[in-house]
Amino acid sequence: MRSEPGESRTPGAAEPADATDPALETVRPGQPTPGRAARVGPGADEALAEPGAVGRRQRHELWMRRALEVAVTGPDEATPDADDVPVGAVLYGPDGAELAIGRNERELTGDPTAHAEVLALRRAAQRLGRWRLDDCTLVVTLEPCTMCAGAIALARVSTVVFGAWEPKTGAVGSLWDVLRDRRVTHRPEVYGGVLERESAALLRAFFR
Repeated sequence: MRSEPGESRTPGAAEPADATDPALETVRPGQPTPGRAARVGPGADEALAEPGAVGRRQRHELWMRRALEVAVTGPDEATPDADDVPVGAVLYGPDGAELAIGRNERELTGDPTAHAEVLALRRAAQRLGRWRLDDCTLVVTLEPCTMCAGAIALARVSTVVFGAWEPKTGAVGSLWDVLRDRRVTHRPEVYGGVLERESAALLRAFFR
């Protein structure tokens, strides 16, 4: 579902996508669909009256601010490698407790798989002692790529919340929609564009 909070689509450091793109479905907050990620369009404010919609959006924004913090500081609160793209991810348990965090560390570690989402999933699985994370929510500041989307599906994560859209490599609604593909055995709920402007601004500042 493309969702929250009805801001302009500004994936990463790129120019905004054409708002008339027919692929951009308009779905009200809290209205799950089996298709593409939902985007809140003009006139969708009345949806806030739906049960749980306000609480969900506030919770997602709070969690996204934590992910943005991780993107800047890294997992150990130290200054991260200046060459790594600042992407932060946080995995939350069913009770809302923070289980693990990750920041992009490809340059720091020389590991091509060291994306923020993958690191957060690894750390959470190690902490919980199980690879199934089907009761967890992954919050990440940038739309996951195909590798991360695949890892999310394999980990059985129940919900994915992301910030900025990524038109070049995004696999949760931009180039592909891996997590919503009906051929995939596990399809989590997806909320895109949460604190999109803040997430995109962080990336624009880095690439500038």
